[in-house]
Amino acid sequence: MFDLVVRHARIHTVDPARPWAQALAVQDGRIAWVGADEDRPRAAEEIDAGGRLVLPGFVDAHNHVRLGSDDDCVQLAGAASLEEVGRRIADWRARHPSAEWIECEGFDYSALPGLPTAADLDRVTGDVPAFVFSYDVHTMWLNSAGLRRLGVTGGELPFGVARTDASGRPTGFVTEFAVRGLARDGQRALAGLGLPWAGEERRYRRLLASLEMATRYGITTVVEPQNSLDDLALFERARAEGRMRSRVIAALFHPRGTGDADLLEFAAAARTDPWFSVGPLKLYIDDVVEPHTAALLEPYAGHAHSGETFYPPEEFAGLLAKLDAAGFQAFVHATGDRGIRTVLDAVEHAREVNGPRDARHQIVHVECLDPADVPRFAELGVVACMQPRHSSPDIAGPGHDWAAAVGSDRWPKAWPMRSLEEAGAVLAFSSDWNVAEMDPMIGIYTAVTRRGLAGGPAWMPAEAVSLETTIKGYTLGSAYANFRDHDRGSITPGKFADLVILSDNLFEIPVERIPEVRAETVIVDGAVS
Repeated sequence: MFDLVVRHARIHTVDPARPWAQALAVQDGRIAWVGADEDRPRAAEEIDAGGRLVLPGFVDAHNHVRLGSDDDCVQLAGAASLEEVGRRIADWRARHPSAEWIECEGFDYSALPGLPTAADLDRVTGDVPAFVFSYDVHTMWLNSAGLRRLGVTGGELPFGVARTDASGRPTGFVTEFAVRGLARDGQRALAGLGLPWAGEERRYRRLLASLEMATRYGITTVVEPQNSLDDLALFERARAEGRMRSRVIAALFHPRGTGDADLLEFAAAARTDPWFSVGPLKLYIDDVVEPHTAALLEPYAGHAHSGETFYPPEEFAGLLAKLDAAGFQAFVHATGDRGIRTVLDAVEHAREVNGPRDARHQIVHVECLDPADVPRFAELGVVACMQPRHSSPDIAGPGHDWAAAVGSDRWPKAWPMRSLEEAGAVLAFSSDWNVAEMDPMIGIYTAVTRRGLAGGPAWMPAEAVSLETTIKGYTLGSAYANFRDHDRGSITPGKFADLVILSDNLFEIPVERIPEVRAETVIVDGAVS
């Protein structure tokens, strides 16, 4: 007798050997049988799916569960002006009158024209130290008191690069926070300076809240793409306390300047465990498009500069070849077309030097891709780890900073998911929480429509992909991208019994209703979570 049977279901297996089924059986945490209702075996427990859609548990290939959404911060998502930012801060201050810092997150670059300054923030915070994270956590905006408290005088910092004005004074805008501030040294520096956001208990609370959210959305494997060795203890604590109900794969952050001793520590920390794995390395080649810090082949629209890569191309090629030879898998953040090309060139160099291997190096984001580089993903075995929600017209399209920064001539390069699929690339889809919503339904809706959540016209609709392709990107594609396609990503006998039963059948409802669909039952390791 089996442990569990799910019957009376519409099971989309994502397994080409048997794409659809009505029932499945689970034994010892793994899928043991898939077939028709009338052939189902006996089991100790049965779940009647009521004809609902059953999918493999979602594998979110790029989800910052450690950052999460911090309940102790002022939430600025949707604040479209400095006045609205001020209103939200004032409301927060009324509820937290004794707070030592005003901490804010979710700021949209388009809320203020140009780059914000400390003086702008002073108007709504006064003399209480304050910082604001952009929605992508790549930039930090400080007021004058915050600049003083963190000792920011301009130039390079342990946690970013401070922009300065013509007189050399810091403007209050700090770039490269994701590259420096989320690194081990940056986090230690901020904690040492007394920033509450960087404290261990705050970090742990964010992790727990995000892990709970992931399981609730049917995400049964989370890939946390950027961690220092210090962060691993947070996951181990969550696992020991029974708070990790979804599986986690953690990549280790490799900032520029990482040495051979660090690589030895990374190799020693690597582990392959069904619940908590550690191993890939996260690198950056460029930053982000909105503040003009991504690397483009041609100058930004209306500007003379085209952004910079964090490494000279030759240096990066040598570094990737070294990591590849040591057996590491690389997740490389690249958003601009020149940044992406630099990574592809480096992978090509590594294959020439080391010989081809099944490395499954990932380029993460792939926001602005030159058509000449589209076929190179499949040719070089590079996975395109993409976030469909980022391509939404209400985030990046006309009227928003992304579209304005690259200019309309480059809009056809924006998130070319269909072009990559047609060229044979492996697509791994993800949320990039908390840069965007964690709910896979929102990403699925955007991938198949290229529309905003409120509807309206599609943006670059030629690059929309089919529902089947999108579901595969959120399941088997992401499992493959992380060397886990042997035990998850499809409903196949022998794989983990990680499943989600949805409230509605995505294949039968109008696409406009996809964001309303919920994960009604989530099963991880054969147990209802």
